[in-house]
Amino acid sequence: MLSKEREAQELDWKRRVNIIRGVANGLAYMHVDTFPAIVHKDISSKNILLNSNYEACISDFGTAKLLERDSSNWTAIAEFAYTMKVTEKCDVYSFGVLAVEMIKGQRPGNLTLSLSSPLTRTGVMLEDVLDDRLPPPPQEILNQLIDILKLAVVCLQENPQSRPTMKDVSQILSTLIMKS
Repeated sequence: MLSKEREAQELDWKRRVNIIRGVANGLAYMHVDTFPAIVHKDISSKNILLNSNYEACISDFGTAKLLERDSSNWTAIAEFAYTMKVTEKCDVYSFGVLAVEMIKGQRPGNLTLSLSSPLTRTGVMLEDVLDDRLPPPPQEILNQLIDILKLAVVCLQENPQSRPTMKDVSQILSTLIMKS
């Protein structure tokens, strides 16, 4: 939906915030409330379905693939590609990429690297991250988007132990964002 101009505009800022929160809640449930825990391994915008109320539903379970670095959907993380060790932190990283994509309105590409690197993070401007196909968000939503971006940056940390759990992410988002 984000790649098509008209459909992307249907996903206003409030809906995008709620989609991000819905994905976080779904991943937290999969990681904490199921036994054994479920690690999706392929969280990306193509695997998030929306119902008629624009609520996020995680789909495409059972896809466990290594993505080539040159691939257009490189949301798998380096430690999985190199060590083959699958943990919940793989999904946390992919969630960070997805959150940036939802706010930017397109695949984040090198922006993800810029946001996750302390050397370049300070040079990233908010205008570079917001989807310019939408009108500027109202201040309340803008504050939520900034908080989501800060949280996404933590999810994108190179060291998996430095990333939060999805339960923590879900709780933080629930605190930041009142149900609309």
